[in-house]
Amino acid sequence: MSKTKLAYICSFRNAAADKAGQYVEYKGERRYMKSPLEYLVEALNGTKLGAAYSLEAVIFDDDEGSARDREKVKEYGFSCRPGGLWFYPPDLEVQGRRLNDLLRGVPSVYRRLSLDAADRPAGKSAFEARLHDKLLAVGAELVVVDGLLIILDELVRPGTPFHRKMVNIHPGITRLDSPHERRGAYATLDALYGARGLKVVNWATMETAPVPVADMTGASFHYMDNGVDSGEVIVDVLNTKIGPQDTILELRWNNFNNSLFPALYQGLAQMAGMCEGSWPIRSIEGENCDEWSAMDSVFCAR
Repeated sequence: MSKTKLAYICSFRNAAADKAGQYVEYKGERRYMKSPLEYLVEALNGTKLGAAYSLEAVIFDDDEGSARDREKVKEYGFSCRPGGLWFYPPDLEVQGRRLNDLLRGVPSVYRRLSLDAADRPAGKSAFEARLHDKLLAVGAELVVVDGLLIILDELVRPGTPFHRKMVNIHPGITRLDSPHERRGAYATLDALYGARGLKVVNWATMETAPVPVADMTGASFHYMDNGVDSGEVIVDVLNTKIGPQDTILELRWNNFNNSLFPALYQGLAQMAGMCEGSWPIRSIEGENCDEWSAMDSVFCAR
């Protein structure tokens, strides 16, 4: 049985905000902030996912020529440097290959232009064309998107080669019929406010309004479309309790380990036909897939 060729697309500036690959303060102790990419590598190396998928490329859109992007990635830089800080262990291998050798930069340089610049739409179209060509060059058959800080348009339209071949892992429930729905770039902060009975109604002014307390959050693995986290949900997991004193990094750590990593694993397993039926939303316990118990060691913090 041939493996499905995976490509992974991310924004390093988002991983830098999460302090990926570092130990972070967590309620008086320190815990390792594992990124979804590092988790995926471990799953491909150590579980049955590795028999179904091969990782062919990790594509990032960060722009080294942008002062704003250089500031956001800060000490990480745009490539792994000896002795420097990096988003995952520098010697990490995936299925016998060095992960660093799979890195491919496709910078979204159009972001240097102002939002109302006349050339910006053409620049974005050119970026998506370069991304399309890179995906074809690496033979990608399924594309996992994580923390990409732009909205794709042309690549995911019906009738294009990657329509329903691109899936996003989002740190929030994306179904509109869920009281825990958290879409967009502020999903984690939105969840923190929701646990305190507040809803931010204007992110520019941080104006809030009272809402019923929602002290749980989760993650959705969904097809990508032209909207903001609006594609059809494949799997979602709601398994993260929000503490009243949680910081945003503490909640990110909890949500990655309790909901996002399980949703990523379950979603890929389901797409590979490894498990029958649908997955429950609230708990990852008692699943009907015998692979799940093998994942315990992968979920543990380093």
